[in-house]
Amino acid sequence: MTVDEYRQWPDREDVIQELHRGTLVTLPRPTMGHAKLQSRLVRLLRPKAEHLGAVATEVAFGALREYDLRGAHVAFVSRGRWDSTSDDDNLHGSPELVIEVLSPSDTRAEIREKAVLCLSSGAQEFSVVDPKRETVSVTKQAPGLSFPPFRNDTKCRGIVRLS
Repeated sequence: MTVDEYRQWPDREDVIQELHRGTLVTLPRPTMGHAKLQSRLVRLLRPKAEHLGAVATEVAFGALREYDLRGAHVAFVSRGRWDSTSDDDNLHGSPELVIEVLSPSDTRAEIREKAVLCLSSGAQEFSVVDPKRETVSVTKQAPGLSFPPFRNDTKCRGIVRLS
């Protein structure tokens, strides 16, 4: 399925639907705790980055031009890219910063695959916030590295307040 075909499907209120490498994927809606954590992350990032671009939640982006359309839980997009993206289109390529908040349904393989996809399509940094373990894992783009390492061992207790 292409992005154009995906856009013709009816919206569903009960789930989130994304296009992953040409396949329609249905995801559960996030819990209120998930949404509160996303909001907290945006409030923390905006004072540091807003003069350089936009910080937002659920930013839709196409990592693979014709066959992929996903959402970043929290994203930073440079001012030029944000302003040049049409209101009726989606961001082409990944946001420069992608932050994913883990849900119970996420698998390690899914998160790793999204990290590799984002880092190979424009993201300079991909972070994973684990609210249960109170950890943040950060993977940065490294020149010449086609499959960046995914680390899940950086403990950052207290940096991101969960309540």
